[in-house]
Amino acid sequence: MKVIKYYALLLLFFSCQALGEKQDKTYSSPRGYQLTKPERFKVRESLQEISGLVYNGDESNFIANNDEQGKLFRVGLRTTSPYPSWKFGKGGDYEEVIHTGKDWLVLKSNGTLYQVLHLFTDTTESATYHLPVHGKKEFEAAYYDAGKNTTFVICKNCEEDKGQKATSVYAFRMDSMRYDSTAAFRFMHSDIPGLKESPSKHFRPSAAAVHPLENRVYIVAAINRLLVITDLSGKVLETHPLQRKHFNQPEGITFAPNGDMYISNEGDEENTADILKFKYNPHSK
Repeated sequence: MKVIKYYALLLLFFSCQALGEKQDKTYSSPRGYQLTKPERFKVRESLQEISGLVYNGDESNFIANNDEQGKLFRVGLRTTSPYPSWKFGKGGDYEEVIHTGKDWLVLKSNGTLYQVLHLFTDTTESATYHLPVHGKKEFEAAYYDAGKNTTFVICKNCEEDKGQKATSVYAFRMDSMRYDSTAAFRFMHSDIPGLKESPSKHFRPSAAAVHPLENRVYIVAAINRLLVITDLSGKVLETHPLQRKHFNQPEGITFAPNGDMYISNEGDEENTADILKFKYNPHSK
């Protein structure tokens, strides 16, 4: 009887393993990455609500924020020490962090951009720039286009998109430090493969960044459980579904200069916040 039970358990183990492998094969990845095989780094308690991430030189120098304190943190993937932090503003619902190479910006959920001044000093402060659009609006994702010297801010839930089956994107011009008053372009939902099958039929981005080698925009949508890749003009090129077991709540994305991709997950009652690393191999399929 014990032998029978042993072989039954063994059969169950290999069946589950085979099922897992089969399920993994249903998840596609952008060329050069394997989204089903991340390297995982846990995040300390101070950043369990990590909501923005920027690679800043090496893996011991990520700049991140949580969505409540008005602080920026320096995060090392392998550090055991507390993260240094710099307070730039009052408490609030802060989402994305952007580095233009010159300026540091933090996006608030209402569309306000904070230009962080004197970062890494004892006199860190910020200047604020408000989006001149009325009505209900919510933002979590933004990215910097160096060619246009413009930061693009993507709606997550904006009143003007209601009933339009589209998601608006606004331009913040770095030369004048001003928002355009109308949307720069819109993502039409009909152009996003896999959106209809996602948990939300409305495209709700939670983070974005420009790939340093491909010059394409990678957009993470936590609610939709999608990675959407576009060109710099906003044309959707490809989409990839995200596995819940790896992407519990992806809220940040950034790249190393060699193309290695890092995606951060916010923590919750069941999961610890983490940063996932995906090595870039452009010659792999």
